[in-house]
Amino acid sequence: MFTDYVKIVVKSGNGGDGAVSFRREKYVAAGGPDGGDGGKGGDVYFTVDPDSNTLVDFRYKKKFKAEDGKNGEGGHRYGRGGDDLYIKVPLGTLIKDAETGKILADLCKPGQTELIFPGGRGGKGNSHFATSTRQAPHFSQGGEKGIEREIILELKLLADVGLIGFPNVGKSTFLSTVTSATPKIADYHFTTLEPNLGVVKSEYGNSFVIADIPGIIEGASQGTGLGLQFLRHIERTRLLLHVIDVSGIEGRNPVDDFNVINNELKSYSEKLSSRTQIIVASKADLIQDETLYNELVKLANDKNMKIFKISAVTGEGVKELLDYVSNILKTLPKEELIDIEEVKKVYTLEEKEEFNITKEDGVFIVNGPGIERIMRRVNLDDNESMHYFHKCLDKLGVNQALKEAGVQEGDTVRLIDWELEWYD
Repeated sequence: MFTDYVKIVVKSGNGGDGAVSFRREKYVAAGGPDGGDGGKGGDVYFTVDPDSNTLVDFRYKKKFKAEDGKNGEGGHRYGRGGDDLYIKVPLGTLIKDAETGKILADLCKPGQTELIFPGGRGGKGNSHFATSTRQAPHFSQGGEKGIEREIILELKLLADVGLIGFPNVGKSTFLSTVTSATPKIADYHFTTLEPNLGVVKSEYGNSFVIADIPGIIEGASQGTGLGLQFLRHIERTRLLLHVIDVSGIEGRNPVDDFNVINNELKSYSEKLSSRTQIIVASKADLIQDETLYNELVKLANDKNMKIFKISAVTGEGVKELLDYVSNILKTLPKEELIDIEEVKKVYTLEEKEEFNITKEDGVFIVNGPGIERIMRRVNLDDNESMHYFHKCLDKLGVNQALKEAGVQEGDTVRLIDWELEWYD
């Protein structure tokens, strides 16, 4: 089964909590704080698997989670960091944020590995919060939560040349003739239900990858047939071979077929419609009347496009076509599918606002990742911890933001699920 589009849920590991601990040793009357830090949560990486060519494994496993960091302990013992998670995907996989559609990484190079979601930082133990005036802090820092997101994996095949055209025009037969690929071949439409790849080796030692893209018909860019499912696989190709049946045995008009397919390419992507294209007039061995072929030649001349008449069965014109393709590929640069400057390879919590303030029924509600981090650090039953808590709120800008939001003395302020009465 060929699977090229899946959604999965991925979570990096939570950081371990810092410890609250004090030295308790014989003959030491008042030992100081010795709480160790929590370990860092495991990162999430995506890496290219050279032995995979489909996303089918992700149809059955939808959730992936890196290991959490361990909590710190007394005696300045640090918690162990969580193990990183490496998720293997085929070469040519795009990784997108499902909510925003933002591209996080494009795994288009052999051996490529990208960090996508970093693990949460480990919390600091209470030994870090000791000062000359706060010698016995009864609070520590909670570990930072990992990042959990739904992401899209989208496979776009890596091929130099793409075979396009209506069903049953001879694309699969051509592919099987010029490569060692063994696609299903039969005399009915939609014989090919998934893309097929093959490597062409020229007599000069050059080689290139060619892909048979099935299912493109009129309306493909709007979801008709199989076209929309597989149009994405043409995007990485540098050259398109537009295979058109000129035998006339199915009553088709080659010029009309050319226009229909190119309109679908343009509807799907303006950039794709301008890709270098060669017209391949196929089934030359079955031609009874040259009229259809001559009309296609006139079209090619009008559009300043190269045309080759071939027969995959008899071999007519095949060598000339492959030699020309091999030479023209040397002049075509390998374009990046996306602008590398636009790729955000690592998703971080800092991309979200640190906090936000809303008002409901007279209560000022403060939420956000910055508030959550502070709340995890404090012991609400400890006066020193509360003093540290208020300093953190002021440093984050919460106090000033509440004043700008109109808070008055005596108003109720809710931080996550904890309420307090406001005093300036």
